[in-house]
Amino acid sequence: MPPRLRPGQTLLLASLVFGLFFGAGNLIFPAGLGRDAGAAVTPATLGFLVTAVGLPVLGIVASAVTGARSVREMTAPVSRRFAVAFTCLLYLTIGPLFAIPRTATVSYEIGVAPLAGDGGLRLLGFTAAFFAVAAVAAFRPGRLMEWVGRYLTPAFLVLLGALVAAAVVAPMSTGALPSPAPAYADGAFVRGLLDGYTTMDALASLAFAVVIVDAARRLGVTGPRRMAVELGKAGLLGGAAMAVVYASLAYIGATSHGAFAQAANGGDVLARTASHFFGTAGAYLIAAIVFVACLKTCIGLIVACAEMFAEMFPGSYRLWAGLFLVVSFALANLGLEAIIAWSVPVLRFLYPIAVVVILLGLAWAWVRDRPAVTRWVVACTGLAAFFDLLGALPEALATTPPVTALTGLAGRVLPGYAVGFGWVVPALVGLAVGTVAAASRPRPRRGEREAIPVTAGHGRTAAD
Repeated sequence: MPPRLRPGQTLLLASLVFGLFFGAGNLIFPAGLGRDAGAAVTPATLGFLVTAVGLPVLGIVASAVTGARSVREMTAPVSRRFAVAFTCLLYLTIGPLFAIPRTATVSYEIGVAPLAGDGGLRLLGFTAAFFAVAAVAAFRPGRLMEWVGRYLTPAFLVLLGALVAAAVVAPMSTGALPSPAPAYADGAFVRGLLDGYTTMDALASLAFAVVIVDAARRLGVTGPRRMAVELGKAGLLGGAAMAVVYASLAYIGATSHGAFAQAANGGDVLARTASHFFGTAGAYLIAAIVFVACLKTCIGLIVACAEMFAEMFPGSYRLWAGLFLVVSFALANLGLEAIIAWSVPVLRFLYPIAVVVILLGLAWAWVRDRPAVTRWVVACTGLAAFFDLLGALPEALATTPPVTALTGLAGRVLPGYAVGFGWVVPALVGLAVGTVAAASRPRPRRGEREAIPVTAGHGRTAAD
């Protein structure tokens, strides 16, 4: 096995992992969770950590275990068309259609609007400047580890550390925490699991694989076994850092009731907390925290999306990066509420598929000779996840008779559908059917295993 990374290199790779995943949504969601969960903050946070930390780390490891450089290669055993379609939908969701615009709008609404005031022209000017700065880094993808891992992530941790330290040294609440909101009153752990979906990090782990694997190769990592080991170490270290930050933010949210009675969302919780401890300077502190968090994630997403599309379709990396920047800039000016409203249904559909892809990747040694298992599991999961998509549509669509009829049927026949896990039983059924189907076919002999069908890319990647 090739030599292992030095501790400093592992730390740098872990910093990149943390920096790519931890964006603005990762700030506001756990703070809002803590605020709403109140006395149930511990089980809610534990559930959140499972999907917001555990799944992303497993996604990184699964990519390394399979030896796949991208989600397209990981899903190719299902079919070439599915691999391309799923890859496009995943990257567009965590890229220019939802997640990238959200980095700019969250940064503006939480950090800039309280200082400069709200308004369409202000949002337009800020997003133009934000994406211009992101473009400078995104057009130099070879320096991504330096930009994110060496500079932006440490800066973010220092800024956030000041706020967390103040909240721990002088807690805003010293007595019993308030009763949880209705959503967390029963089944706080399960609610936390679903809240972890909103970070999009399980999806991002599949999309960022191309970036993280390339970064590891730049550090000299070669061979699938060594790649799996080194990415596993970096993922666990980066995941541990995320877990500590998430727990700290949930603690801030839970104790914030002692400082202010009302808060609109997690972003408002952080803004009011910063003002509580630091006065006027707190507004500038939270603006800096959110800006750095958003910027580093935005850069990573642009690089990952542009590299993937340059491999799959005609056009250079710079062309795709520029296109995604323009589209993200346009959508960011629609506002945060519109972006979130349409992203949730797509997430509810993609997340179950992403979870089973990650789990199948971890079991690659057994699955690779049994393509029927992969196909049946993904097909059954996708069918069930479609009902989750329908149930999460905006109210005007979700209440139409055809949609209510389908979601009502799903609620009656899919165990766990009401709490967001109606796909679990269908996935297990797919596993059983696929296992039987694979057993009825002769397994390929050693040296004749079915190769992953990967189509050749057309464009140049960032490394070219």
